[in-house]
Amino acid sequence: MNRLFFQPHQAGLSKVEAAEHTLRSINPDVSFESHNHNITTMDNFTHFMERISYGGLEEGKPVDLILSCVDNYEARMAINTACNELGQIWMESGVSENAVSGHIQLIIPGETACFACAPPLVVAANIDEKTLKREGVCAASLPTTMGVVAGLLVQNVLKFLLKFGTVSYYLGYNAMQDFFPTMTMKPNTQCSDRYCRSQQEEYKKKEAECPKVEAVQEEEEEVVHEDNQWGIELVSEVTDAELQAASGAVPDLPEGITVAYTIPVEDTESGETVGETEQSLEDLMAQMRKL
Repeated sequence: MNRLFFQPHQAGLSKVEAAEHTLRSINPDVSFESHNHNITTMDNFTHFMERISYGGLEEGKPVDLILSCVDNYEARMAINTACNELGQIWMESGVSENAVSGHIQLIIPGETACFACAPPLVVAANIDEKTLKREGVCAASLPTTMGVVAGLLVQNVLKFLLKFGTVSYYLGYNAMQDFFPTMTMKPNTQCSDRYCRSQQEEYKKKEAECPKVEAVQEEEEEVVHEDNQWGIELVSEVTDAELQAASGAVPDLPEGITVAYTIPVEDTESGETVGETEQSLEDLMAQMRKL
């Protein structure tokens, strides 16, 4: 946030105040509501939950979407817990400590994996996150990487709210290789968050109640030309017997996985082989020239 919003004349202001002043100067028509507190504490978490439930533009209505731009695991888990309990859709984002990679993630409670469904190895191994950070050492930071990730997040928000294009459930960014991995993660049925498990059950019930639409397979019409002056026909040059002979054994694979091709079995019995000889390569080439 410091690299994107902070201006020199805002020295002494909190991050929240500085961000509000900068954003208000960019677009004064936007309504801002700032709260400078730690949402991981009990009192502030309760207030955070209340603002999610009743902080929409319409009085008494919940917010449409939450954007997470925090920089630590505890704050992300606090947002995750609140959204799971309230069934609130939110988007998570972050930049790695090496400052050259980041990600955005859409989280729909019950339908997609929440932030606790696939915890980092450090957390899964019950290692305190704070022990990995050296005292007084700040993580690397590049405004360009943060700008790219922020742009991806906002673009995804526009697609989600305005309902156009394809919304990314997870989109990564690796600046070193210009690599953008994307995926969809299903929720973990053994998630440590009980509200996540509860939301999964609710989602299953809704899916069961929805009428199933059977997919109608459209038959492709055979292309028939009205005239064929030259009598051109398309035929297969490989017979089924030849194809079967050229195919190897199909391995035992899990359901839903097929092979694109198989390795033909080598036929060692048929065919002629060249016997060994003591003649040099030059002698053999000379014999070939005489043919």
